[in-house]
Amino acid sequence: MKQVPGPGFIHQFEKAGQEGENRTLLLLHGTDGNEKDLLALGRHLLPEAALLSPRGQVLERGMPRFFRRLAEGVFDQEDLHRRTHELADFVISAAENYNFDPGQVIAVGYSNGANIAASMLLLRPSVLKAAVLFHPMIPFVPETAPDLSGKRIFIGAGRYDELVPQDQTEGLANLLRGAGAEVQLHWEETGHELNRGEVEAARTWIHSRMSQDD
Repeated sequence: MKQVPGPGFIHQFEKAGQEGENRTLLLLHGTDGNEKDLLALGRHLLPEAALLSPRGQVLERGMPRFFRRLAEGVFDQEDLHRRTHELADFVISAAENYNFDPGQVIAVGYSNGANIAASMLLLRPSVLKAAVLFHPMIPFVPETAPDLSGKRIFIGAGRYDELVPQDQTEGLANLLRGAGAEVQLHWEETGHELNRGEVEAARTWIHSRMSQDD
């Protein structure tokens, strides 16, 4: 395990667990997380994949995030767009630095991390092959929908999420489907916390969908 300063991001990278494994999970933590938070989750979801886990560069009352917000659920759109492009550029640079396939990157994000992953799908879709989004919101509605044909997306959500209303979850799923993505929406009878049920559903989904590409 190695922790190094990268181009604009502190991050953690772990090599693929077996020779010939070409997939990389881009792990994106929630508010007040860091580059170590989702490593165990990533290893559980796809044990042999490489892991790339950056730390958000924005601080909100000392808590790392991937972009600024103006209030709870109200995003600073200018900052969101800029940070999305910076993260996408970082992934491309990391692929060169660590010699992993840039066409086989799967985002795994929780809360704030899921929101910037959704933003990447809308702004820089070529950077991600697929995405697992836990408790995301609609980051923004693009004037022109991107072409997400062939993209596979899992959304895990809680019916009693105190931070993400159900219409936000369903709206994001519909937005991505409308752009051509294949979306599986999984509900749990829980709040905003990440729970075992949605993790196991995501694990089943990712193994099923990715095996179709082998």
